[in-house]
Amino acid sequence: MTMRNQPTARQMRLGSELRKLREAAGKSAKEVAGLLGSSSAHMSQIEAGSSAISEERLRRLAAYCACTDGELTEALVAMAADRTRGWWEEYRGVLPPVYLNVAEVEHHATFLREVVITNVPGLLQTPDYARAVFGYMNPDLPVSELTPRVEHRMRRRAVIEGDDPTPYETIVHEFALRTRVADRDVSRKQLQQILDQIEQGHAVVRVIPTDQDGFGGAGAAMLYTGGPVLQLDTALRDSPSGTLFIDAQPQLRGLRTLFSRVEKASLSPTASRDFIHRLTKEL
Repeated sequence: MTMRNQPTARQMRLGSELRKLREAAGKSAKEVAGLLGSSSAHMSQIEAGSSAISEERLRRLAAYCACTDGELTEALVAMAADRTRGWWEEYRGVLPPVYLNVAEVEHHATFLREVVITNVPGLLQTPDYARAVFGYMNPDLPVSELTPRVEHRMRRRAVIEGDDPTPYETIVHEFALRTRVADRDVSRKQLQQILDQIEQGHAVVRVIPTDQDGFGGAGAAMLYTGGPVLQLDTALRDSPSGTLFIDAQPQLRGLRTLFSRVEKASLSPTASRDFIHRLTKEL
């Protein structure tokens, strides 16, 4: 099969899960390659997401590795068979690959849970707010590169606004709501945008007030996305080296616990909506 020069995060995740199955069964790449009538080098390419694997070969691999979880096997088969070329592919070569990978992960998620501390969540941002954030972080960014970044961020909203919206819950710190990334007018419209999304049922929003007791999670920012089965959940976290896509089960369990802890420190959705209303009136 044709080699992929730049596999997507989803393709790499499939390869990673196949490697986990092989290692859990104590099989070498050479042994699995022999079963599939392939080579160790090709097996390495499959596990790196650089080469595809057929449904038939994947099922043989799962059986050989004694995978008894039928739901996981079927989910992996669906991933292998997926040939989706989403709207984000229009930006390949225009934006850094991570932008496309984030949109792809969101598109395939069964639910989205997010914690933000410093900025309004990307899925809820207005064009002016997004433009101010991108422009501030990259002051030398030409309009030709700034515009597609803003456009891409706006198009990501389809995942929560479309005909089959993905359930989305976000916890936002008051700091993010009060910070004026541009001016008073941009902030007022941004808060109204959040309220509109709440009223339309596109988002469940919880706020953590600055005077809330029991919150020490300044570093809790994350986007947690649900997979078709628990083992295929994915978390995204920003780091100095870029966006990290997390799929290790111990880390995912820790992040689920962290989200629950942060949720307990936040206001209820109704109280949060009222809180945002008050902030809007203050502007």
